[in-house]
This record gives sequence, structure tokens and C-alpha cells, in this order.
Amino acid sequence: MTALITGWCYFAGVFAVAFALGTVRTLWLAPLVGAVTAVAIETPIVLAVSWWCSGRLLARQKLGLAGRAVMGGSAFVWLMLAEFGLALAFGRVPCVYLASFATPAGMLGLAGQVAFAAMPMRVKRQGA
Repeated sequence: MTALITGWCYFAGVFAVAFALGTVRTLWLAPLVGAVTAVAIETPIVLAVSWWCSGRLLARQKLGLAGRAVMGGSAFVWLMLAEFGLALAFGRVPCVYLASFATPAGMLGLAGQVAFAAMPMRVKRQGA
């Protein structure tokens, strides 16, 4: 249960920052530089936030490798559900949302999301 709660906290912290950055990317950056470049600029920032957030959470909650996998996996599920819900809320049809992952920007974004899920397994615990 602890790993699931930590995964929720990890998702919520990173998603809050990523939502703000995604808004800037979509409304301002992508029209200037294109979708792929905009995602390429945003992704390392979100991954840095993921690294920091997972490190802070793991410093407080000691989890073994299996617990870290549950933390990252559950955060990924929450992320996918949140993104799907937002897509529906903004009027995107489910098949169009899913097809967006086949675009270069979508593939880059998905790779970043998978890296986000794996981050808790890669971050070293403080004092370890």
C-alpha cells in the first residue's frame, strides 16, 4: 500500500508541473518552434522534476526495487488516466488521442512518460 500511495504522490507532484509546462508548450512554444521541438524542450525539464520528486519521496519512504517499480508503475497508470481524461475534456475523440502517440512528438512524449515511470528505480536513495 505504501508504494501505491508514494506513486500517487509522485504522479501528483510531477503532473502539476508538467501540466503547467504543457500549457506553455501548447499555447506558446509549439506555434513558434513546432510540436517536436517543443516536446524536445519540455521533456528534459519534466524528467528533471521527476528525478527530484522521486528522490525526495524515496528519501522519506524507503522502498526496495519492487516497491519502486510499483511506485513508478502506478504513477504511470495515473498519468495515462489523467491525460486521457484531459483529452476527452478538451473534446478529443479517443481514437485521435491514441493515434497522436504515432506522431514524432507523440512518440517523444511517450518515451518521456516511460522514463518518468522508470525514474524511481533509477534514483539513488540518500544515504544509500
